Amino acid sequence: MENGQKGNGSIKPSDRYDVGHVQEVIRQAHDELRQLLQQRAEVMKRIGTVKQTIAGLANLFGDGVLSEELLELVDRKSNGRQPGFTKACRMMLMESGRAMSARDICDYFQQNLPSMLARHKDPMASVTTVLNRLVDYGEAQAVLANGRRAWRWVTESGAESPAPSVGELRC
Repeated sequence: MENGQKGNGSIKPSDRYDVGHVQEVIRQAHDELRQLLQQRAEVMKRIGTVKQTIAGLANLFGDGVLSEELLELVDRKSNGRQPGFTKACRMMLMESGRAMSARDICDYFQQNLPSMLARHKDPMASVTTVLNRLVDYGEAQAVLANGRRAWRWVTESGAESPAPSVGELRC
């Protein structure tokens, strides 16, 4: 069993390749992935800021100031089908301009889109999961509001509310 051979006569993969070179490629790929994820978070913040601006202008002047394409891009065009659950949560946070709890969002669904909740066994858990994913995507931020966990849409300025993020709090 010389030359890196196992008892069955095969050679270990690490003996056939320069492991140092492989580790360098993995390190570079890891660095690039981290950079791309950061860029995605920044792009999502910018998209949120632009969508909020367009939605605010449409709220002031009416949807008539928006083209059909723009109505679709900012999710204001009714196409006859319900938006996806994540998309609906995203739009609520984006358009609310304030931190919202999972309960706030569930209550909104119950009053305005009850069929969307009907598909979920535990709506609070589903909403919380979606909101936490939006945090992972860099689109939302978890905060404390009135002593309870809430989420707010993240824009480039990040100046929506002075409330500290949950990560900044020491319990």
